[in-house]
Amino acid sequence: MNQLAAQNQNSIWQRLFPFLHWWPQVNRHTLKDDLIAGLTVALVAIPQSLAYAQLSGVPAYYGLYAALIPVIIGVLFGSSMLLSTGPVAMTSLLTAASIMPLATYGTQQFYAYVILMALLSGLVQIGMGVARMGVLLNFLSYPVLRGFINAAAIIIGLAQLPAMVGLPLKNSQHFMTDILHVIENLDAMHVESLFFGLGSLALMALMKKFAPRLPGVLITVALTTYISYAIGFEELGGRIVGAIPQGLPGISIPPVDWKASMHMLPTAFVIALISFMEAMSSSKIIAIKTRTQWDENQELIGQGLAKVAAAFSHAMPVSGSFSRSALNLAAGARTGMSSIFSAIAVLLTLLFFTPLLHHLPKPVLAAIIMMAVIGLISFKTIKESWVAGKQDGIAAIITFIATLVFAPNIQNGILTGILLSLALFLFRTMKPRIVLLGLDKDGMLRNAERFNLPKLHPQVTAIRFDGQLYFANVNYFEESTLYLVSNDPDLKYILVVGSGINGLDASGVEMLRNLLDRLSQNKIELVFCSIKGNVIDVMQRTGLIDRIGRDNIFASEDVALKEITQRLARAELDSDGARATPQTPA
Repeated sequence: MNQLAAQNQNSIWQRLFPFLHWWPQVNRHTLKDDLIAGLTVALVAIPQSLAYAQLSGVPAYYGLYAALIPVIIGVLFGSSMLLSTGPVAMTSLLTAASIMPLATYGTQQFYAYVILMALLSGLVQIGMGVARMGVLLNFLSYPVLRGFINAAAIIIGLAQLPAMVGLPLKNSQHFMTDILHVIENLDAMHVESLFFGLGSLALMALMKKFAPRLPGVLITVALTTYISYAIGFEELGGRIVGAIPQGLPGISIPPVDWKASMHMLPTAFVIALISFMEAMSSSKIIAIKTRTQWDENQELIGQGLAKVAAAFSHAMPVSGSFSRSALNLAAGARTGMSSIFSAIAVLLTLLFFTPLLHHLPKPVLAAIIMMAVIGLISFKTIKESWVAGKQDGIAAIITFIATLVFAPNIQNGILTGILLSLALFLFRTMKPRIVLLGLDKDGMLRNAERFNLPKLHPQVTAIRFDGQLYFANVNYFEESTLYLVSNDPDLKYILVVGSGINGLDASGVEMLRNLLDRLSQNKIELVFCSIKGNVIDVMQRTGLIDRIGRDNIFASEDVALKEITQRLARAELDSDGARATPQTPA
């Protein structure tokens, strides 16, 4: 008993502090591997953090702050020990897009709202995790997600065009119009900025192809920063990162604007959903490759706490990074200490090396973002959705188009996709497949149309209903059954093979009661076989099983066919006997 109590106590502590699951694995051997992996991730995370801060519309040091405390909180309170938390492209874009209608780009008010968004989206995720609502992620179908990601990746890439050519972006309510304005004014571009941007893209692409083991992003940043300093890029009219405050971020309660919060809450939910989808995909891959378990609700809490930590440390919203998590795994990380070592590297950068980043050209940051999102664009996935099912393809295409049209408010694109996928789901389930069955030479019930089988019996029709019997399709089931009756005057029995019915709600129960009454008036029996246990339970609780008649519910198709055949034979004998009996004259 004492041992059981100790196990229960350990389980409680591990739920409160998930890092206790992997902490006992830490030793001097794992620390060595984690140190190498952490430094490897930091070499990519530091320049990416600066770039994603630019994408979020905040100063560069916000990105470094987001790669510090939130990284530690994410790994300590999440369920996936190798998931790398920090700034990511999709969350950064969603954040900037949602704040633009509320505050002027580049102002202190804009920065305050970015911090507020980190707080709100974090609280949404924590609430979902505590309520164990990870199942809500199923509302975001794969085709909708791929349509959104493709469109968002294109928007992210195009959004870097102004920085690449040294022209300002208007930041109006119509993103494509703003990009068209930049293209129309390319004659006024800053040539040196274009050289830095295109040169950085080329260098990173070449290093990725020919020297993938080297930190290509960091090498590009170091080289271009030195060139910028040497040629006086800022004096030539180029835009650079500028001064980055040295030292730790201040910890304070983020200012809360309740009116703005109400406007931001729907987008905070979208950011919470999308950012967790990225974290979830990474966690699944890590769990498969390391053969470890992960808890989606605990990860929601961990990622939510990381966002809240970002808000309290003056940073932008964070998420689990797919690319950096893959790098962490490939670099040989063994425990969550790799993320802590990565955060320490960022801390040392903030304390000692920020002056080295002063002359980093902003076109280089734009190039880093472009390289990061190129891999997200894959129209093949939309094509595959179309091949799998036209409705899935339609959902992916409409989400893709809506995201582009609504830009910069791309959250409306994903909401459109979610609503569309739910509508298409209801449309599909409103008219599920009803299969007319025939008897093959082996005595099995099969699809009569597909296998060209004759009718089961002149007085018997058998059907199989594939789907739930619920409010959206009960009328379709009733109308289809009555259609069989109207087209078959000799019909005496309708056998419903219930192996495909996986649910029954109150609307389905009421419809079956009414249908039984109408069929009874026409002297037609409605019988069932192969009904699943959960459907039987509903029938018993509602009394429907007695209305159907327990002797009209059979365990299998064979038993049902045998009993119906015997009933018809008895009825025929009774009918023949009645005709043979002489009538007594009055």
